[in-house]
Amino acid sequence: MRVDKYLWAIRVFKTRSMSSQHCREGKVYVDEKAVKPAREMKLGEVVEVRKGAVRFRYEVLSFPRSRVGAALVPDHVRDVTKPEELEKLEMIRLAQQDRPKGVGRPTKRDRRDWEKAFKS
Repeated sequence: MRVDKYLWAIRVFKTRSMSSQHCREGKVYVDEKAVKPAREMKLGEVVEVRKGAVRFRYEVLSFPRSRVGAALVPDHVRDVTKPEELEKLEMIRLAQQDRPKGVGRPTKRDRRDWEKAFKS
């Protein structure tokens, strides 16, 4: 199964075009090498997806026929994301909660500050 289709099917991305775009931008890795959207996946491979400052890792267990419901995702993939990355995600969430309500969207400066704070 193609890597872009697989990531869409296991609900990592909302649309297949978003999945393809991430691959084309070099944000999806298999065996620590950036992959193109059409690369064929194999059982047991570990796929790494960079979303913002966090790198999520998934081990391929099986291939679904099409997009699966959220309850069926664990049958096809195992989340092997490193604990440090999950902590980084939690820190980002907490930092975003500190913004007072009604202030509006974060500015470019806010985003850069978050990225500096959470980059390894």
